[in-house]
Amino acid sequence: MTIFGTIRAPRELIFGAGQRNALGQVASKLGRRALVVTDERLATDPDFLRVVEQLETAGVSVKVDASTLPDVPVETAVTSAEAARSFAPDLVIGIGGGSCLDMAKCVAVLLTHGGHPQDYYGEFMVPGPVMPLIAVPTTAGTGSEATPVAVLSDSERHLKVGISSPFIIPTVSICDPELTLTCPSSLTAIAGADALTHAIEAFTAIRRDPVPGLAQERVFVGKNATSDHFALTAIGLLWEGLEAACTNGDNIEARAKVMLGATTAGLAFGVAGTAAAHAIQYPVGALTHTAHGAGVACLMPYVMAWNAPAIGPELEQIAKATGLGSATEVIPAIAGLFGRIGIPKTLRDLGLAEDRLDWVAEQSCGIARLIQNNPRPLALADMRKLLDAAYCGDLASLEVN
Repeated sequence: MTIFGTIRAPRELIFGAGQRNALGQVASKLGRRALVVTDERLATDPDFLRVVEQLETAGVSVKVDASTLPDVPVETAVTSAEAARSFAPDLVIGIGGGSCLDMAKCVAVLLTHGGHPQDYYGEFMVPGPVMPLIAVPTTAGTGSEATPVAVLSDSERHLKVGISSPFIIPTVSICDPELTLTCPSSLTAIAGADALTHAIEAFTAIRRDPVPGLAQERVFVGKNATSDHFALTAIGLLWEGLEAACTNGDNIEARAKVMLGATTAGLAFGVAGTAAAHAIQYPVGALTHTAHGAGVACLMPYVMAWNAPAIGPELEQIAKATGLGSATEVIPAIAGLFGRIGIPKTLRDLGLAEDRLDWVAEQSCGIARLIQNNPRPLALADMRKLLDAAYCGDLASLEVN
């Protein structure tokens, strides 16, 4: 097999407890007028206020935009960019969870290139570099601090949509696990399960023929040598840290493992992409209005069971990374971990109505970029079978004898 790999990452990624205190120094080298994008809750947090003070001490003028909403409605990004133009920022800083980071990315695109978010949906639609962008995550899940993706919700399409471009990878990311210490157990679980799903889907994605130019034609190229390294690292870290961080939120070592796992998972799926679990979650989330991380994690064991005939070597490597005895233990162990931290076990538990399964199957199969990234094909009839199993909690029905 020809060794092929590609890495797309921030120019600088700083990780460690207390590293948020470097933000002033970092920002002052990139710009003089910073738009700081966050949400209403964080805007009054003492840690956030100290960070803003550091920026000002470093000679950076600051405008705080605390308008970020969950799942980033498209219109809020437009409003934010319009409100910032009179301030004339030359730097955007996102501080908060994945929605705050995605909002910052989208606003940076609009401030740099104009237009509307809809102009940039899909892959490679951002025409060039955006103004310097710093990401400071306060949760450990989406990996947005390391990815070329911003996810928004479009009320006209009734689905989440994505802007995917290497130009929106943050210039610098500062990942400080101390910022996650106040994250409640339920959010820690949902975000961390999302990260583990990112890592697993990146590691088990389809492997494409590495023809020259593949990485210029696709943002998500499928599994490769470098994404595999980051994905396996993430799986090991999250396996070690996630349950401990949910059980004891003050466990800074566990928090650090989960945050580093989320970031390395971002480095993995930012080039490899995700697959069927994410494709299914888009319509499921639209119907149930449940957290993205809960949805993809609920689906992950069923998708893994469907994919098992095509991912035998990967299951063996995951078993080694997690200290399990054999490949056959991996899927039950992942399902068990998710169950212990409170992830719903079935689509019924997520609140999906049984009479919407056909619609979910059709919508999921229509998300071609994700379904084509899945290691085992999923025709509509197969998708319906997978959804039936996920609705009823019947993993055994997906096993190949």
